[in-house]
Amino acid sequence: MMNPDLVPDNDYLLLTPGPLSTSKRVRAAMLQDWCTWDDSYNQLTQQVRSRLVELAGSDEYVAVPMQGSGSFVVESLLGSVVGPDHALLVLANGAYGRRIGQICQVLGISHHMVDVGDVGVVDAEVAHRGLAEFPQATHVAVVHCETTTGVLNPLDEVAPVVTASGRKLLVDAMSSFGGVPIDLAGLGIDHLVSSANKCIQGVPGFGFVLSRRTELEQVQHAPRSLALDLVGQWRAMEQGEGKWRFTSPTHVVHAFAEALTELAEEGGVEARHDRLARNQVTLVEGLAALGLHPVVERRFQSPVITAFRYPEGPFDFAALYQGLKREGFVIYPGKVSQLVTFRVGTIGDVQPADIDRLCAAFARLRHW
Repeated sequence: MMNPDLVPDNDYLLLTPGPLSTSKRVRAAMLQDWCTWDDSYNQLTQQVRSRLVELAGSDEYVAVPMQGSGSFVVESLLGSVVGPDHALLVLANGAYGRRIGQICQVLGISHHMVDVGDVGVVDAEVAHRGLAEFPQATHVAVVHCETTTGVLNPLDEVAPVVTASGRKLLVDAMSSFGGVPIDLAGLGIDHLVSSANKCIQGVPGFGFVLSRRTELEQVQHAPRSLALDLVGQWRAMEQGEGKWRFTSPTHVVHAFAEALTELAEEGGVEARHDRLARNQVTLVEGLAALGLHPVVERRFQSPVITAFRYPEGPFDFAALYQGLKREGFVIYPGKVSQLVTFRVGTIGDVQPADIDRLCAAFARLRHW
């Protein structure tokens, strides 16, 4: 392991939904250059894959890393497993659900969108409505944590509706996997997508799909992409014992392996979820005292990111942003189309004490 003392401290905490603030230990893992053909690197890839399956909680699944950002991996999944004779129902309540629809349009995938709006929640009723509107659906896609607002869609409501109907369930858990407990097998999830630089606290460069082995084995149709062929990547890694098909982000993979070790040392997903939840509650309580309130109802609020309404009266987000950055914090602008908001992430190498410091900085910069 590289010496963390060689790594400079961060200038600020990234309070965003990813990329996020990582530990010096994770960043130190990238100080050495690595060869993509080396056996030790392939073995590391296999170890990462195995540890992801352990997080999935069932050996029914296989882990397939894929180069690129989270959207690359979502496109890889859709273009590889949703075939020309299939149709996808997309249940959306934000920008990332809508992006699934955009990918379908570009790839020529038959699909139907049910969009309940940025402040809506995808629940059992929405799933039932979508299946009634689009009975030809063979697959259903839903975003677990929609970072447009920070809403955590209730998978435990949606999944039984989808699985009881006999459709395949695809879950975008980009911003939740590793930080929010998900029972993949118990919920009947067929494919789940996430990213290295979210709750597992790695750095950007690749994402991964957790798929039922039987689902990948059954894919017979041609992929819609060469580079983003998920099934081809999986078969290559199985046959080559960890060999990526094309040049992989070697430094990022080493950092991710270190991040997985940190997650285990923290106590696993449940323990990380507890910390993130404490971060989020500390944030909401601290900003409420300053007249800043969340968009999302408490019971649907994720511990990952929180969207806050602009307060009444004059409010200068740009000035607040720059002031917070000078104080050592970077937050996020809003993305809700109907409301004016800003967002604050609570994932990454961040503790409740850091959130206390953030709230104190908000108080010093208050101008509303």
